[in-house]
Amino acid sequence: MRLPGTRYQEQGWEQVRKLLGHCSLQAFAASSPARLLDAPDTLSEYVDLTAQALRACARSARAEAPANSYGDSVLELSLSLLYELQARPADWAALCAAVANEHRKIGAFWATPGGDAILRKKVNDMYAGVRDKVDSDNFQAACGRSCSPNKMYAYRMLDTAYSDIARIFGAWREHAQQVAAILGREVAAMPIEVRQMRSIGACKAEWVLRWSESLVRFGGGAGPLHTKSKRFANLKDNVAKIAEMLAEIGDYEELSSNRDCDWLHDAGEAANWLEDLWRVADAAVEGEDSRILPAPESEDDDPPPDPAPPEAPEPAPYDSAIAASLSLPPRFMELAWAAQDHGSWGARVLAAYSLPVRLAVYLNMLGGLDDSYPGEWLDPATGELPTMQQLALLDQISLPTLRKRRDCAIASLLEAVP
Repeated sequence: MRLPGTRYQEQGWEQVRKLLGHCSLQAFAASSPARLLDAPDTLSEYVDLTAQALRACARSARAEAPANSYGDSVLELSLSLLYELQARPADWAALCAAVANEHRKIGAFWATPGGDAILRKKVNDMYAGVRDKVDSDNFQAACGRSCSPNKMYAYRMLDTAYSDIARIFGAWREHAQQVAAILGREVAAMPIEVRQMRSIGACKAEWVLRWSESLVRFGGGAGPLHTKSKRFANLKDNVAKIAEMLAEIGDYEELSSNRDCDWLHDAGEAANWLEDLWRVADAAVEGEDSRILPAPESEDDDPPPDPAPPEAPEPAPYDSAIAASLSLPPRFMELAWAAQDHGSWGARVLAAYSLPVRLAVYLNMLGGLDDSYPGEWLDPATGELPTMQQLALLDQISLPTLRKRRDCAIASLLEAVP
């Protein structure tokens, strides 16, 4: 799962967790866990010992493995999370309390057979909480919207739900009854939804609720949305909220994926064409009779004057208070409008659409960051174009309406291509 600002929510987290657990046990071997009972101020010593153990295994296959799609390795994320722990002593204090509580029950459990596994489990639980706190803080910094660690956990639960639904749909013959329960109808042949659900953005909120309900019957236990736990209380029977969160995950995964895959096969065409041009030109010049015609002489001494630039249309009025509420400059829309090249082909084709819709088109086709974007179009906090949610609020329309208008604008561009 990828979300703005997050680094620890992808599949590589399992390797990060295992590496931190392994090195933590080495640190506790050098400094007995018994010190956690009466000396909870040992955080600095633990960080130093664990960092040494991490660097000692820096060349291992697990440490060098990629941990996320942004290029961070397992070792880099492990060290980063370890130093984040140093800035969060409350989480270390919670680990010390958990160790002390276990010690009151069964004594020095770390010295008994299997005690390492208990200690490692408590360390893993601590880092699981730290990673959600770090990623939720970075999400707020990237988007300007509030996000608690519990909400980050809910995002991950929905991503896991989508993965399990996709697995069940992929083997729909073997899981026909559960597929029928999720879709809410009988399944006699291959459901069309099996082919349509290619990403989490195509997963419906109703399916997630029915999937959670079906786990009691098909999974051997209650689903996350049908337990007595209050962790997902705000999502139970809340179809609109689930759909909104699924769309957020899907939108960012689409934007952050490789958008060049459709035309990579043409990557060398331009270079090959230039080589052919130079080869033909060299052959024509080296021959006895040159076939390259001289440049025609101009009948007029003075070159024709440049055509007058088209007049820029009047800017549409936008509420500066909305931009300020989104952590954007109050004059963001005014400056972004003025920075447009109103005489360009694209601007003329999209003249009927609002500025947020045009920016949504560029966001979809070129991504959040491109060298061609004027600085006035970028969010100062991220250095990229505003998100779809920000653009929808700037245009004072809903996010689904913005998506529809963006798609219509893209279709207009494609139809206007000569």
